Amino acid sequence: MIAGPGHGHPDNRTRARTGFATGVALALMCAWTPVSAQDAPRSLTPTARSSATWETPLVASSSELRDLVSRYSSDRQALQRRWNVAYSAVRRERMREFYESWQARLPRVGQADLGVEGSIDYVLLQNDLRYRLQRLDREAETFAGMAALLPFATSISDLVQARYAMQPIDPENSAVVLDSLIASVEAVQEQLEATLEEDGGSSAGGSIAPPAKIDAFRAAGVVEDLGESLEDWYEFYAGYDPLFTWWVEEPYTRAAEELESYREFLREKIVEIEPEGDEPIVGDPIGPEAIDIDLTHEMLAYSAEGLIEIAEREYAWCVDQLKQVAGELGFGDDWHAALEHVKSLHLEPGEQPQLVRELALEAVEFIRARDLVTVPPLAEEIWRMNMLSPERQKTSPFFLGGEVVQVVFPTDEMTQEQKLMSLRSNNVHFSRAVVHHELIPGHHLQGFMTARYNTHRRAFGTPFWGEGWALYWEMRLWDLGFPTTPEDKMGMLFWRTHRAARIIFSLKFHLGEMTADEAIDFLVDGVGHERSAATAEVRRSFNGSYPPLYQAAYMIGGLQILALHDELVGPGRMSEKEFHDAMLKGGSMPIEMHRARMTKVAPEWEFTPEWKFAER
Repeated sequence: MIAGPGHGHPDNRTRARTGFATGVALALMCAWTPVSAQDAPRSLTPTARSSATWETPLVASSSELRDLVSRYSSDRQALQRRWNVAYSAVRRERMREFYESWQARLPRVGQADLGVEGSIDYVLLQNDLRYRLQRLDREAETFAGMAALLPFATSISDLVQARYAMQPIDPENSAVVLDSLIASVEAVQEQLEATLEEDGGSSAGGSIAPPAKIDAFRAAGVVEDLGESLEDWYEFYAGYDPLFTWWVEEPYTRAAEELESYREFLREKIVEIEPEGDEPIVGDPIGPEAIDIDLTHEMLAYSAEGLIEIAEREYAWCVDQLKQVAGELGFGDDWHAALEHVKSLHLEPGEQPQLVRELALEAVEFIRARDLVTVPPLAEEIWRMNMLSPERQKTSPFFLGGEVVQVVFPTDEMTQEQKLMSLRSNNVHFSRAVVHHELIPGHHLQGFMTARYNTHRRAFGTPFWGEGWALYWEMRLWDLGFPTTPEDKMGMLFWRTHRAARIIFSLKFHLGEMTADEAIDFLVDGVGHERSAATAEVRRSFNGSYPPLYQAAYMIGGLQILALHDELVGPGRMSEKEFHDAMLKGGSMPIEMHRARMTKVAPEWEFTPEWKFAER
């Protein structure tokens, strides 16, 4: 077996079985030569083209539990593929059984047999199992809110699971089940229509209580998923079993049509989504108890209120800096006016891709000149660029990134107002503060390295690492003098203010202290967003596209890494490059576990987060 890439050297037990394979891999690496200069990708710098060697050896993870975690992750994913009907009770029961069985197995691992890396994986696995069981409870509660809208869900789940279990199909009975399903869909829609007509009153026909918009919004999504599951079930048999097709084709066709009609009814009549319009902002505050559960899972020793306090402190710092830079631009302390000036400094249509390329190369040269982090030549070679569609820009008004940077800029399909707002939101100086976040040293470099080192820890992925790393670089580059003009400073400060505001509005919303409209106003007045961009931000935060803590993860994760940097690099225990390389090689996991790894202090098995990283 060829050892996978990881951090550090194999211990004695691993060295014997990996040494030969690693030697072969290194020999192959040394024998490899780069392509000629004229064939090299244009996006590479001359330095990258002339140095196509790997700076660090390819070695296995030193965690004794690497294989155990990989087994857990693979088994979990396999079960999720098998039990894949959305919100089905049988799926929840099977996953609960799986997690509880793993919990029972963990105590068999001896603590004395594990080093720091193994202890970290033990704590991570224990933490993940506990949280996933808690999420099953939350899922059951969520479904309970939709259950009255989905009385037919179990019928579809039963059909699908019978097929997966390879039970003999009874075509005539299947037709009966589908007829019953159609009647159930029609009945619940008629009851809801009666409820709407009576404005919430009860009717002789037995109408049901008016559902909350968030429940109807979620139910519409579940109906779509159920329709796809039913289609998959039908197509497995149709045509292959003539008797099945004879009995089932007609009722299946009607059932599919009824499900789609019902989904549209929920969206248009209950949620009040215009057929060709934008989705309304429908949110569901999870409350302080659920937030505390999520914070514990993310290994944060703070309450939601504590994180809001940190964010408000950061926000105040940002506003103070904005006023200073506004003065440099000749606007006194009127930072809103200075921001309006910077927004006007955008490119002409068609020029944005070239700007992104130049900004990407600039960031790489900046960090290479200061020897801040290892940038493998392959990472420079493979990144690419796409443009976001007008539809995607409704919920993602700014760049997205990774190996493929998703560029936002107006298209010819947009209205005049949409074009102007997109131009202003993606001006030159806002873009300069985004490209390094999305590419190198941000998300792309991060994703490149975590796909090669301690890959088993992807099972414990968290936005506090994923988004925190990219946001950390925004703060670190500010400290290193990356922005040299007042306009560039304004661009970086806009985004930093935005990250602080995200913590405030998202957590206050989930605590029931801020509405969606208030959050939009806050982003417009308190950050300087265009209203369309602010609306898109709030929509994607509240409509279930992101977990409740996701928007807080950017700055909080960045502050965690910055605090760890001060702890290790400040007193000279590590160089900048050693610190950043070690962070990248640790894998995807909560930052407190990176701290344990880099300080070489194994976490207690009965781990409770205690690190007060913001008390600096």
